[in-house]
Amino acid sequence: MKRTTLSLIAGATALAAVTGFAALTAPDGTAAPEAAGATTRLPVERVGLACPAPSSSEVAETLYTSYTPTGTGKAAGGAEAPGTGKAERPTALLRPAAGTTADGGTGKDGKKPTAAKAPATVTAPGKPVTAEANGASAPALTGSATGTLAPGWTVQQTTVVPAGGSRGLLGLTCGAPDTDFWFPAASTAKARHDYVHLTNPDDTAAVADIALYGPEGVLKSQFTEGIPVPAHSTVPVLLSTLTHEAAQRDVTVHVTTRSGRVGAALGVADEKLGGDWISASADPSGSVVLPGIPADATSVRLVVMAPGEDDADLKVKLSTTNGAIVPAGADTLHVKSGMTTSIDLPDLTRGSAASLYLAPEDPKHPVPVVAALQVVRGKGDKSEIAFIPAAGAISARATVADNRAKASTLSLTAPDADAQVRVTASAGSGAGTPVSKTVTVKAGTTTALTDLVPQGLKGSYALTVEPVSGGKVHAARTLALPQDGVPMFTVQTLTDDRGTVEVPSAHQDLGVLD
Repeated sequence: MKRTTLSLIAGATALAAVTGFAALTAPDGTAAPEAAGATTRLPVERVGLACPAPSSSEVAETLYTSYTPTGTGKAAGGAEAPGTGKAERPTALLRPAAGTTADGGTGKDGKKPTAAKAPATVTAPGKPVTAEANGASAPALTGSATGTLAPGWTVQQTTVVPAGGSRGLLGLTCGAPDTDFWFPAASTAKARHDYVHLTNPDDTAAVADIALYGPEGVLKSQFTEGIPVPAHSTVPVLLSTLTHEAAQRDVTVHVTTRSGRVGAALGVADEKLGGDWISASADPSGSVVLPGIPADATSVRLVVMAPGEDDADLKVKLSTTNGAIVPAGADTLHVKSGMTTSIDLPDLTRGSAASLYLAPEDPKHPVPVVAALQVVRGKGDKSEIAFIPAAGAISARATVADNRAKASTLSLTAPDADAQVRVTASAGSGAGTPVSKTVTVKAGTTTALTDLVPQGLKGSYALTVEPVSGGKVHAARTLALPQDGVPMFTVQTLTDDRGTVEVPSAHQDLGVLD
């Protein structure tokens, strides 16, 4: 990756629709019958994202890819602004969050991080826009997309660190700000340096709490309550500094806010296995799907936490390209309430791309859990680590950006019933014609796509998944960029982009009153 000045920078304000509606009333003031219960779906008008500072390494090279898919339908953005008679121009813009680098400092020279004066923007749906940032001074990013660029806007942050303690390929889909996040598979062990990055995209300060849960329950901790996150800034918190208890290999991190919202991500640097990001797990659920385990994984570790008051008894199944099987010696898992449980799954994939399912042993008594996988490829000093959090099903559409020719694998899994999805490879950031195909995923199987690439591709491209028919589908993308014999890789699960929102329909009564 050539060294150029940072020109694309990422954003804030949570997913929101600004689609107003009018209420219809009868002469007596009651709601008119035809208006009751009527709803419609409209494209969102504004979305926000937050990207953490990518790395504390001086040799880090980061690529940002910003993309909005096509085909959402009529967008409210671009309409006349209320009371102005002027059209608002759609934007998708990324800017630096004030303040800190990945390790909480201001850079090696004591100066604050800087960025280009004219950040690159997405100008139209359907084509990715990329920009680069290099070194340890690259800042956290916040920003928003409006109008026709808002529905489905996604930003991918991909960092290559060729050497040092955080060596590896670090990938993250920048997330929407929220108030509640779960991160299984974290650690306070001596060989690990895990930071929770809290980024506030809003104009007012946020206050966050961090709770840690180990194999014996809540870890006694300090400095974890009432953490201030100033407006338009980022705060990285090193987990090992939060507790005096013995180092724990498997920890679940729970981030909540007392006021305001933050974007949250967990950065991992392992002295032996390299580094990557842990994205938040899907919300606690009685059934969990962890898609996209690479076929050549040499080590897989499952980490599960039950946040409620009841213990969870789970059935474990592995979805392969040929069907669902029970992993040898790991058909069930007992998770105590408020505790983090883990299990190693050696020789899990046996050369087949796969996904893991967790379901309640008693379907009548599902106990919500959160979960993540720690996955290793390679062996010895040529090993590389990545993480797969539990992923929700795609209900309408999901997109992952920064795919590369011969380097990307899209995994699709249907845990309950046969399903069909439409997968589209966008135009390339440099050149290329979009292509689409309809894929059938059999119940209980995982399908791996490696050959869907835009015609005449130059640069990177986005992959968009849209359900067509049948059961629920979960998806993940693996990006593999080997370097110097190290099988560097990263896995991003796909989450529904919530590009449309359901709103009450407006009706108008043109009748004449007596």
